[in-house]
Amino acid sequence: MLNMTVLDWGIIAVVFSTTMILGIVVGFRSGKNQESFFLGGRSLPWWLLGTSMVATTFSTDTPNLVTDLVRQHGVFGNWAWWCFLPTGMTTVFLYAKLWRRLGAVTDMEFYEMRYSGKAAAFLRGFRAVYLGIFFNIMTIAAVSLAAVKIGGAMLGLTPVQSVFYAMLATVVFTSIGGFKGVIFTDFFLFFLSMVGAVAAAVFSLRLPEIGGVAGLLRSFSSRPELAWRLSPVSWGSTDDLIAFVIVPFAITWWSIWYPGAEPGGGGFLVQRMMAAKNENHATAAVMFFNAAHYALRPWPWIIVALCSLVVYPDLAAVKAAVGHVLPESQCGHDTAYSLMLSKMPAGWLGLMVASLLAAYMSTLSTLLNWGSSYFSNDVWKRFWRPGAGGRELVWCGRGVTLLLMAASALLALRLESAMQAFQLLLSIGAGTGLLFLLRWFWWRINASCEIAAMAASFLWACVFFFWKDCPLSSWQQMAVSVALTTACWLPFAWLGPRTDPEVLRSFCRKINPGGAWKAVFDEAARAGTPIIPETPAQNIPRGLLCALLGCFAVYFALFSTGQFIYGHALSGTLCALFSLAAALLLLRACSR
Repeated sequence: MLNMTVLDWGIIAVVFSTTMILGIVVGFRSGKNQESFFLGGRSLPWWLLGTSMVATTFSTDTPNLVTDLVRQHGVFGNWAWWCFLPTGMTTVFLYAKLWRRLGAVTDMEFYEMRYSGKAAAFLRGFRAVYLGIFFNIMTIAAVSLAAVKIGGAMLGLTPVQSVFYAMLATVVFTSIGGFKGVIFTDFFLFFLSMVGAVAAAVFSLRLPEIGGVAGLLRSFSSRPELAWRLSPVSWGSTDDLIAFVIVPFAITWWSIWYPGAEPGGGGFLVQRMMAAKNENHATAAVMFFNAAHYALRPWPWIIVALCSLVVYPDLAAVKAAVGHVLPESQCGHDTAYSLMLSKMPAGWLGLMVASLLAAYMSTLSTLLNWGSSYFSNDVWKRFWRPGAGGRELVWCGRGVTLLLMAASALLALRLESAMQAFQLLLSIGAGTGLLFLLRWFWWRINASCEIAAMAASFLWACVFFFWKDCPLSSWQQMAVSVALTTACWLPFAWLGPRTDPEVLRSFCRKINPGGAWKAVFDEAARAGTPIIPETPAQNIPRGLLCALLGCFAVYFALFSTGQFIYGHALSGTLCALFSLAAALLLLRACSR
């Protein structure tokens, strides 16, 4: 165990107590009905919801993943997740308002608003269990794996102890506080986590082995095998270029469902869009999230990862430092982040542990509340007890919270690395993204398309997961999965049972998304019941233009930050000017 002082433990106790009290006090009235417990009464402003989105994705596994990528593929390796920015920007300018217009408790209700018959009901119930229970367990387990490595590297805890202590605190807080408790504590936890991340980078640079930014740059420039790792646009091999840029921007961002970066939006992000005061607040919340997620947060993690390459130059050094606590299978490159944090001074060490606990609680509290909302609203109320009252649904959600936590704890003890979990989640959602983008704008998409896509993506994920001697690389497997899954579901747009015309008309009347709905409008007019939409249709070309400008603004802001950190003032200023120009063009396009 680290040499934790009384000051360190005191800081941890204060942060933990403040979080628990704030969440419980704010969420005390959340248990009165379902909408209050899961959506905070639909009265929350954009800045609070946007900060909560950022805090939720500020999970303990993300810095571990970034460290793994940087140590093996350089800063360039972060394009594995930076590539999802176009997904987020299309959500901002095309989908956020549409989700808010649904007026639903969960995004699973979409299925019976958009499709018809038993297939729609099946999709709603099955997806609620599949995503809210099984997929959510996998996500929580990946986050908890990071807690295992942090507990082992920083506190000397065994994996079982780390999981037990971390999950116990979170499950109590989540089951009592509800959604509003989660949202308000996220605001506090976000700033705490940012302070901790920046402090970790500063103290890593101050280590004698590093010698500040100048020393770090000298260490890398003097070693050819490390020099290329500093740049976000410098790759180590052709395979890296294909795997982290060409395939992600050609295929990944639009074709793969991944928690927090779902094409068209989904999951806990949609939960926050639905909780917004109105459509504009929903849009602004997602915009703030994407700007902060991609431009504000990555560099502190990257700096710590780069420093770790000097202090722990290879995997053998990592295993030598922590192999006596963690199983050998869990002593990967991602563990280096926790080892670097263990070198922080007294006081700051306690704050860092507290910030990691905050990040963990923020992510898990969201996932638990979101997952339990699916079971409560889309399984229990929809299929088992349609007449269930508000308090019964709240207690149902609390029971599912306990179940999710227990199952996730067991799985977390079986996982080995953050990269393993990341790739597994990507593979399961491969090929479904295009469907999620088109279903809002093309009337031919039907329930059978969704069923075929879901079954095919899971099938190909299993094939490649269990095919140990597969000659294809990871990116080749992903590309093949996307192609095969798309080929499986797309024919059902013409061959599958057509959605009830009245359901399509109701959807157009309520949502009016724009796109290829002319056939539905014309058919309704011929039937003597013309569709009069409740809201104006979106300008899709302008939305795509805004999404493109938003990507340029955020990416150049990301590059600018890195250049200023490295001391390259001229290139940093140029990137900042490009970012500002893109932002001004974006504002002009939005105003029209």
